[in-house]
Amino acid sequence: MSNGQLPLVPPLFPAGKEPLPPGWTEEDRANMMQAKQYQNWMQMGMESCAAKTIIAGVGGLAIGAFFSLMSSSFAYEDPLMRASLTRTQKASEIFKEMGRGMWRSGKGFGKVGALFAGIECVIESYRAKNDMVNPVAAGFVAGGILARNAGPRAVLGGGVAFAAFSGAIDLFLRRETAEED
Repeated sequence: MSNGQLPLVPPLFPAGKEPLPPGWTEEDRANMMQAKQYQNWMQMGMESCAAKTIIAGVGGLAIGAFFSLMSSSFAYEDPLMRASLTRTQKASEIFKEMGRGMWRSGKGFGKVGALFAGIECVIESYRAKNDMVNPVAAGFVAGGILARNAGPRAVLGGGVAFAAFSGAIDLFLRRETAEED
């Protein structure tokens, strides 16, 4: 028993003073500790409900705009309606309409995504559990909020429909895949 250590007991070192791997310097340790601190901040940010809501809103905005852009290629346009415009003016009008459609659709997708993600995060934080109840409850609340202007029956119907949809999506995402041998 050298160095006064007990047998079968690992050595204990104060935090930040552990032995360095071969070839590392104290400067490497400082850089590693700085990177670990940044990693902890990023993890705390990503776990916050505000960050999840913003990310879902921006993602919904992008997806909605993309869907609108893809579907605008199928839009019917009356060629006689724009007969008086030049080719450049027609192109300009078409791009303006596409932009307005992308913004309108993206805004709707972003609103729904941010609303659902924020509510789900708050429910999950309150319950301190990650199970199927969270997306179903969040879907019910979000569906009810989205249908609030159409009356109580629509609120209930929207809540039930959104809860079923979000439950089905979450069930699909949580399924276990069969391992291939």
